[in-house]
This record gives sequence, C-alpha cells and structure tokens, in this order.
Amino acid sequence: MEKQGSFKSLIPLMVFIFSFLGIGILLDDFYALPAPIAVILGIMVAFALFGDSLEEKTKQLVDGCGDSKVMTMGIIYLLAGAFATVSKQMGAVDSVVNFGLDFISVQYLPVGVFLIASFLSIATGTSVGSIVALGPIVVGLADRSGTSLALMSATLLGGAMFGDNLSIISDTTIAATQSLGVKMKDKFRANVYIALPAAIVTVVLLLVFGFTKDLTGIEALAETGEYELVKIIPYLLVIVLAVMGVPVFHVLIIGIIVSGLMGISFDNFTMMGFAKTTYKGFEGMTEVFLLAIFSGGLATLTAHDGGINYTLRKVKEWVKGKKSAQFGLGALIGITNLAIANNTVTLLITGDISREISESYGVDKRKAAALIDTFSCIVQGLLPYGAQVLILLKFTDGRLNFFDLAGNVWYLYLLLVFAVLAILIKPWDRKISAMAE
Repeated sequence: MEKQGSFKSLIPLMVFIFSFLGIGILLDDFYALPAPIAVILGIMVAFALFGDSLEEKTKQLVDGCGDSKVMTMGIIYLLAGAFATVSKQMGAVDSVVNFGLDFISVQYLPVGVFLIASFLSIATGTSVGSIVALGPIVVGLADRSGTSLALMSATLLGGAMFGDNLSIISDTTIAATQSLGVKMKDKFRANVYIALPAAIVTVVLLLVFGFTKDLTGIEALAETGEYELVKIIPYLLVIVLAVMGVPVFHVLIIGIIVSGLMGISFDNFTMMGFAKTTYKGFEGMTEVFLLAIFSGGLATLTAHDGGINYTLRKVKEWVKGKKSAQFGLGALIGITNLAIANNTVTLLITGDISREISESYGVDKRKAAALIDTFSCIVQGLLPYGAQVLILLKFTDGRLNFFDLAGNVWYLYLLLVFAVLAILIKPWDRKISAMAE
C-alpha cells in the first residue's frame, strides 16, 4: 500500500534545498557548497528519518540514481560538456563569434541572442541543448563586444526556456499533454497566449534597455574579426540535426566526432589531444552529472516515504475554486520542481493530481496543461541548482554569479506575470480556451 506521508517525509528535501541556498546566501556564493554534497546531506537525513529497513532504503536510493530517465539526462550533460569543449578548442566558437559580429550590430546583440535562442529551443525542444549550442558563442560575443555578460547570458536562458515551454517536441510539453490528456496542438495554442506576450515585451525591453551605447566595444571589434566559415560546420550540423528531429543524444555524439576530426585536420590537437579534450569536457559537467544522479535517488526515497503524496494532498486541500485551482497547480509544480530540480520529471510525478484538480474544479485541461508547463519552466529557469543555470554559469568560468544572472532574466519574470494575468482575468481565460479549440 502506498504511503500517505507526512511533513517528516519532506524534511530530507528541505535539508537539501536550505543547506544549498542557506550557505549560498550566508557566504554570498551559491556554489560555495557543491550541489551534489547538499543532496547527499539530504540523503543522509532520509536514511536517518525514514522507517524502511536499511536494505530497502539502499535499494530505493540505487533505483532512483539509476533510473533510465536520470541516467539519460546525466549522459547528455556529459556529452554536452564534451561537445562545447572540443568545438571551442577546435576554434569553432571564435569563428562563430566573429562571423556573427559581421552581421549583427553590436547594439542589438541581446535581442539577437533572445530570438536565436527562442528559435533554436522551439525547433529542438530542449533548453539545455540550446544553452549548450549557444552558450560559448554568447559568452564570446559578450567579451568581444563589451556587452554585459550577465544580460547576454540571462537573455540566452530566457530564450531557451521560451522555446522549451512552447515546443511541441519538448519533454515538458509531452509530459504535460500526456498527463492532462490533451492534444499537443491544443496545448500549444493555449500556451502561446501566455508565452508570446511575455516574449514580445521582453524584445521591446531588450531593444530599449539592452541597447549598447558604449562605443569602445564597437571600436575593439574593428581590430580583430578573422574567422573560418568551415569551422562553423559543427554548430550548423548540431542545429540542423536537432531541427530534423534527431535525438539530442545522437546529435551531441555526431557533433563531438565532427568537431574532433576537424580539429585534428586543422592541427588544433592530435588524436590523443582530442581524447583528452573530450574527457576535459566530461569533467566540466561532473557537478551537474552527480546532481542529476543523487537528486534522482533522493526524490525516489522521498516518494517511497509518501513525501510527494503528502505535498499533493496538502495542495488539493488548499484548492477551493477554479482560480485557486489554477494557482494550486502552479504551487504544486513549483514545490515539486524545487525538490527535484527537473521540470520534466516534476510534470510526470504530478500528472495524475494535476488532471484530477483540473477536472474537479472545471479548469480547461488545455489551459491546465499550458499552465503546468509554464510554471515548471519558470521555476526550472530560476533554480540555482538547475541544470540550465549550472551549465550556463560553467561557460562563464566563474565570472558570473547566480544573482547577476537571475537579476537579468526578464523573460521568466514576465512569463510569471502573464501566467498570473491569464488566471485572474476572465476574458483572457475565455480567449485562451477559445484559441485552443
């Protein structure tokens, strides 16, 4: 019989979250305590508090760490790091940066980054993949142009989450539509009524406030700018394959191989150098990889003790009507996502209760699917221990902290505003439902 759980079941997750965030705030450095260590602290508390036998808890931990979805994500993170490192060593990043600066006026770089990231993530259905493909390029553009690294990085993050939220091939879209039993096209039509206004306002703000008036950066660009178009091929190949629907796992492997062979042919490194550079890329993603594995184990321990059921039950008790049901869905997704640090898994875990809430309180399931996907993307994009943030900050080599990044992700805050407005304003609610038909 499945455990109903109690507040005690959530304590290990709270230990993980508050130890990571608390020490980060105390020391003014979110990464003073490595996220995987914070998760291990939570796991230790779970072993001490939960009533199952030591053997059962060990099995639950191992099952959670070795879950196929968790391992797939972990391997993708490693391959993403390898591709970014090998392509950078081969000279692809410098070539893309210099090529881009020949065609994009430096004053409008933030807008260009947002639009490109949005297109790529919609086409590929993955925010992580978009950040991996564009991250090194965006950092290079910011350095060369004199544009704010925080603004450029945050704009990339916002664009990546925009596409992840809307794409019909995104894992979150698939999870949301399957959970609520709606068609992808209907969820997209409802979702676009929330996400598109936020994106439009973001573009306007970037045009106004992201405009670079400092001409020193422009003058610096005139001094250099050489590039080899052939070295852009790995990035173009990754984008084309992703748009064609090739799984990101295979896309990254192909990208690594092509970048490596080109690097060898251009004498950027030897065959042994290619191997070492690939491994260096793996090392750069060790923290994210371990976080994915250990958080999967902690989530499984919590679920077995009834922690997820307890959370779902409390959220349902709070819901009283249609509007509160929609806010309840947002709270449910937010709390679960905070604990799991993976928006796709969050939607899968909370799917049944989300559907039950929408049916019980008359929330259009197409709108409900759009809302839970939207709230999951908002929380995921602002998690200091989320994969998107961790990977993006890795590309900046410690020059950018979480607070600077979070303070410039205008799109995610606007997305939250428009999601709330879509719940509160009745005519908007009716238009969303009508648009989905």
